[in-house]
Amino acid sequence: MKVVLFGRDGKVGSVLLPRLQEAGHEVRGIELGEDADLDGYEVAVDFTAPAAVLGNARSALEAGLSVMIGTTGLSEGGLVELDVTARERGLPCLVVPNFAIGAVLMMRFAEEAARHLAAAEVIELHHETKVDAPSGTAAATAARMEGEVPIHSVRLPGLIAHQEVILGGEGQTLTIRHDTSSREAFVPGVLLALEAISGLPPGLSRGLEAVL
Repeated sequence: MKVVLFGRDGKVGSVLLPRLQEAGHEVRGIELGEDADLDGYEVAVDFTAPAAVLGNARSALEAGLSVMIGTTGLSEGGLVELDVTARERGLPCLVVPNFAIGAVLMMRFAEEAARHLAAAEVIELHHETKVDAPSGTAAATAARMEGEVPIHSVRLPGLIAHQEVILGGEGQTLTIRHDTSSREAFVPGVLLALEAISGLPPGLSRGLEAVL
């Protein structure tokens, strides 16, 4: 597959690019300020920053590319715009708050546990340069659970991406935790999504579970 990777030199992009090539994809990496000629490519993958992702995705859709977004921090208005544009172009746009398969399972387990325990809180911990808080994963987790779920954000050097969901009931607590110790954790999910994206309907799809 011919893939454009926005954020080639970023924390995730620099790990992802060689792994995409090893998997047999033809990849062109693009950084801010570089020529973004997208002619002849099939899919755009974005791991950039909240300020850049909407423009990148809009350009890709208008050029006829399907879009996969791993960047978090997009506003609800931005997501609506992408949904409208993707539908108009007849293309899928997949927005994934966390490409780590273990994180997707954590969210699924938390959703199930919330049906049986009285209250829950989420603690998400990320590296100090992460711009958005709460993280997209934490927000997506809380949205899948019953009731109002408080989210606590921690930003410290030495962290990558970690999340705990702590649930409490009478006489008991349950902790569900996922730790990302390397950004290699995102690669299998990205490869899986690339294989499946052509089968998604036009418009916006959310979460890796859309292709699992």
